[in-house]
Order: sequence, then C-alpha cells, then structure tokens
Amino acid sequence: MALAHDRLAKAAALGCDTETSGLSPKYGKLFSIQFSDGEFNVLVPLSEGVAMGPFAEILTDSRVTKIFHNAKFDLEFLKENGHRVENVFDTMIAEKVLTRGANQSSSLAETLYRYFAIDLDKSQRAKFTKKWDGVWTEELVDYALSDVVHLPLLMREQIAWLEKLDLQKEFEAIQRSVFEKLGMTQRKGNAI
Repeated sequence: MALAHDRLAKAAALGCDTETSGLSPKYGKLFSIQFSDGEFNVLVPLSEGVAMGPFAEILTDSRVTKIFHNAKFDLEFLKENGHRVENVFDTMIAEKVLTRGANQSSSLAETLYRYFAIDLDKSQRAKFTKKWDGVWTEELVDYALSDVVHLPLLMREQIAWLEKLDLQKEFEAIQRSVFEKLGMTQRKGNAI
C-alpha cells in the first residue's frame, strides 16, 4: 500500500471514482475509491474493512488534480464519510460545456466513446447494492478501475478543447458553482 501511495502521490493528476450502494450519501454505503494515473491503478476496498490510510492524504493534496466524472456524486459520498477533497476537475461538467446545444449524452461511457472509441462495460454496476456481500471479484475490480484509467487522458483532451474554444472561464464558473452548492469553496484553479 505504501508503494502504491508513493507512486500516486507523485502524479500531477489522478482519475478518481467511488463505488457505492446507491444514490444517497446519507443512506448509501461507500464501497471503494479508485485512483489511476493512467497507467497505474489502485482500488481501496473499503467494503472489506480496508482503511483509506495514506490515500486520504492524496485527496487533500492540492498539488494533485483529482479527476472525477460527475464529481458532485463522489464528493458528496466522500464528504459524508469524513473525507475532504482538494483540487478537482470534473470531466462531466467539462463535457457539458463542450457539447452544450449538441444534444449529446455526457455519461462517461458515451464521452469515452466519442473521444477514444472506448466501449465501457457497465453491466457489473448493478451488483453494487445494499445487499452486496462486499467481496471484490476480479470482474468487479476490473469494472471499477475501467472508469478511472481513462480520466487523466480525457481531462487533457478536454482542457485542450476548452482552451481552443475559449470556454475555460465558463467551465471554471460552472464547476465553482456546483462545488459551492456542496458547501465547498473554490480556492485557486480547480481546488475545492
């Protein structure tokens, strides 16, 4: 765990995601958090009693950009479970800004297909319910990590398009507004 933390703590940006039992952070369970620098992936299986440990430090390290798709969802669960997150980039908000008026889905599966022709298999998601036994099979780990491994590259592509189309300020304003509604403040850049 220490070696994985040391590697990920050196990254400039990390894809992050959570797996949960439902949509409500107040009533749902946080089963895991996943991290990826695009090449090295880690799943912390909270459902199996594994503590966040040093990975909690990564969440609060403002030098590392944490990339989420639909950050509001994950941040609410993390906040409900006592975790603070700083320096966030939300690829879903970026995609909504970039595709506004195009009548396109901003789901992660659709977004990754548009950018990279990657097909995400979301069939395993249905297994994460309150009745799930909390044991991580190889298929569930693969599913959970498939969401985060592409986020660093997706963020780079989206930033390039936001710059090219002069939409950076609009993206930052919308993202700031979403985070303020969560009771989180935007300090500098994407930090919350």
